Amino acid sequence: MEKIKDTLFYRFALTKDISFTLFDVIESVIILILAYFILKILYKAIAKRLPKDDKIKFASGYSYFKWLVYVVVVLGILNSIGVNLNALFAASAALLIGIGLALQTFFQDIISGVFILLDQSVHVGDIIEIEGKIGRVEEIKLRTTRAVTIDNKVLVIPNHMYLRNSLYNWTQNGTTTRESVSVGVAYGSDVQLVKSTLLEIANNHESIMKHPAPMVLFTNFGDSALEFKLIFTLNDSFIGSIPKSDLRFEIDRLFRENNISIPFPQRDINIIQKTN
Repeated sequence: MEKIKDTLFYRFALTKDISFTLFDVIESVIILILAYFILKILYKAIAKRLPKDDKIKFASGYSYFKWLVYVVVVLGILNSIGVNLNALFAASAALLIGIGLALQTFFQDIISGVFILLDQSVHVGDIIEIEGKIGRVEEIKLRTTRAVTIDNKVLVIPNHMYLRNSLYNWTQNGTTTRESVSVGVAYGSDVQLVKSTLLEIANNHESIMKHPAPMVLFTNFGDSALEFKLIFTLNDSFIGSIPKSDLRFEIDRLFRENNISIPFPQRDINIIQKTN
């Protein structure tokens, strides 16, 4: 028994800063096994509460968290068995600083990806706007979000941009959105005719929803025109620029037929001549 004890606690010294015993090795293996099972149980407890579509994203994010935990556990084990971590860190301080700076944005992306996963702010299929760019989300990864614009260009958005910028989710409250088209008419125009014409145009467009019904607002007495806004609802705002263009073509046509003038800005210029 004494021989076994001596064997277990015999200290092997590789260098003056690194030494360990056989008992330290066995203890370290047990700690790593316990960490493995604890992480596995934690993963199952969280994953079973997530929607099916989010489990893949969570698995990807959890893998990073798992390796981070392993690094912390290993460092703790090395410190407990007699490895001088201060000397090790001091020798590699410059390298660690360089790596840290290089990976700063990388880890910001990962943390942002975790936040997206937890708060459910963005889902696949959502229409989002960030920094003036609009796209339909096709894929959400831990580090980036991939979205496709209306002209079929792919936006690869680093997830850290969600922390630094305002994100507009057009469809978080549903697929329908309120849109509008503004137009100005000349002073003296029949405003009731303008209103009925605009409503007729909106009600005849196949992409505009009947409920809620389109409406017309008389928004302002402008410098050169009476200003109106036609408000309507679309079921797919991602292609909203197309029905808006159709409405403008039809407004121009019907306004001409009804002798409703769309004015352009005018200015009166008075020339003052000075006599000597």
